[in-house]
Amino acid sequence: MPRVIAVLRYAWALPATAVGLLAAACALCAGASLHLVDGAFEVGGGRLAQIVRRTRRTRRFVAITFGHVIIGVDHSTLRRVRAHERVHVQQYERWGPLFFPLYLGSSVVQWLCGRDPYADNRFEREACACELKMTDLHDQPFA
Repeated sequence: MPRVIAVLRYAWALPATAVGLLAAACALCAGASLHLVDGAFEVGGGRLAQIVRRTRRTRRFVAITFGHVIIGVDHSTLRRVRAHERVHVQQYERWGPLFFPLYLGSSVVQWLCGRDPYADNRFEREACACELKMTDLHDQPFA
């Protein structure tokens, strides 16, 4: 049964993963490399950092997740933001093809309310909260 659930999660997130694979193919053409980590493709390196620096400031990112594909400017950054991006993978598994409009809708609502469309987005807040929990766990001394 767990295998069936895993297959269903991958299938439900597949539309977003397909977008991610297309972006990953472009990144690989720019010299990036791909690693499979805990069931997700992590793509980074090459000329990605240079390409991202050339985009408008409002569109810059250090990592972005599409389904089971995480694209980052380099692999050290991907390791640093892994906990945050894994939450987004779980969100895609939960919401599937609805994730794109829900994420955009949350950003629009925040913008209309005069808040930050990224930092106040409910999906980003969830990812940041989980990231902080993971950081706190790693900072705890072993007893």
